Amino acid sequence: MAKKRALPKFLTESERLALLRIPNKRYATGHRNLVMIHLMLNAGLRASEVLKLQLRDVDLNSGKLMVREGKGKKDRAVWLDEETLELLRQWKERKPDGSFYFTTLDGKPVSDRYLRAALERYGKKAGIDKRVHPHLLRHTFATQFFQNTRNILMTQKALGHADVSTTMIYTHIVDEEMEAAMKGFRKR
Repeated sequence: MAKKRALPKFLTESERLALLRIPNKRYATGHRNLVMIHLMLNAGLRASEVLKLQLRDVDLNSGKLMVREGKGKKDRAVWLDEETLELLRQWKERKPDGSFYFTTLDGKPVSDRYLRAALERYGKKAGIDKRVHPHLLRHTFATQFFQNTRNILMTQKALGHADVSTTMIYTHIVDEEMEAAMKGFRKR
């Protein structure tokens, strides 16, 4: 018998908004961190994909972002919403010189460890009871994207999953809504 996969944890809409209010854009590091959070929440990028994002990977006019050699060494294209795109434009003007979008103030790469610690700290400051980490943000994106599109193949493509069975865990939203609808059926 196949092992049942646990349903992914994700942020509620109020938790997502609370998290986005924490980084302070007045400071360069807060601005940078806010943009990284937006990319994970609004484009489904993995931590490693955010951290190796280069200027050449984003078309600031069309909003197309190329994930180069994501998991499994595969490339994929995603599109950014206007708010994330504007934050990225502003960050590009402010960031230290170099080809990578996200570096420390002295131009060194931001480490995965730093990103994880910052997310955990922001989650606590936002009053979120879950452990906030990069994959939680990706699960939040995937859950909300599937909920809005109801298209599992589009969700698979956005996430860069090789096999649709990996993406199927996000159909739990439909299952929960179907349960509520069926329990309320004919009660009128």
